[in-house]
Amino acid sequence: MKKLYIIALIIFLAPSSCYGAFFKKQTDEIDTSKGYVGTLPDLTKENTPSESAVSPPIFDKTKDFNSANEIKPIPRDDPAFVNIILKQDKVSPYVADLQEFIDMFEQIYESIDSQENVQRFAARVYFLNKNAEYFRDKYANKPESSFVSYEKILELSAHAKSVSELRTEAEKYKPYLAYSGSGAIYNSNNIDQQLDFLKAEVEEIINMLKETK
Repeated sequence: MKKLYIIALIIFLAPSSCYGAFFKKQTDEIDTSKGYVGTLPDLTKENTPSESAVSPPIFDKTKDFNSANEIKPIPRDDPAFVNIILKQDKVSPYVADLQEFIDMFEQIYESIDSQENVQRFAARVYFLNKNAEYFRDKYANKPESSFVSYEKILELSAHAKSVSELRTEAEKYKPYLAYSGSGAIYNSNNIDQQLDFLKAEVEEIINMLKETK
């Protein structure tokens, strides 16, 4: 009877011991205080990054910009190139100024020829006189002041100014003056005659300036 009791006790205690041993083993393998301590899979073997494709160049070779075959040397020994392409401006400042006066005199000639109104004519003459004053001061103490063209420009500029003033005064005072005695100078016939004289002088100086080089 005593043996049966001992055997029964052994059988009863055996599962508890096995369970305790199993539980202790699991506890030793998993320690949550230290984080995950298992083995991670090697992700580099399955996720190898693919290499980016490189497009081949469109052209096999870029031309050398400084290649002797692409750029031809300047033909400095060619007279045609030197005289035409590299020709320096040989026009003197004085002659360049004369060219500008040609344009101004042509405008005054056109104004007289087309019988332009007093205001337009006076404006053109005023512009001529301002340029003539600058021209006079620019070459007053220089050799150009002895040129015929220099003297003619100043003389004709003064003449144009007097005719312009005459037309302006006639326009202003004609309602109050009789065209006799001192008022005869404002007579339309006298003004037309003065304009004709001025027109002839303007034409003459234009031709002279065009021949000046």
